[in-house]
Amino acid sequence: MKKYVCDVCGWEYDPAVGVPEAGIPAGTAWEDVPADFLCPLCGVGKDEFSAE
Repeated sequence: MKKYVCDVCGWEYDPAVGVPEAGIPAGTAWEDVPADFLCPLCGVGKDEFSAE
């Protein structure tokens, strides 16, 4: 699975890890991350991420 990087701050979403503190378990594909997901570091939306 591809990793996705925040275009604003560089935070990386790794599907193998997920974001457990945001309720997104390990193994969650980017396509399955909720549309209202916000970057944990800078708060921008999912539309501000690019595939790595």
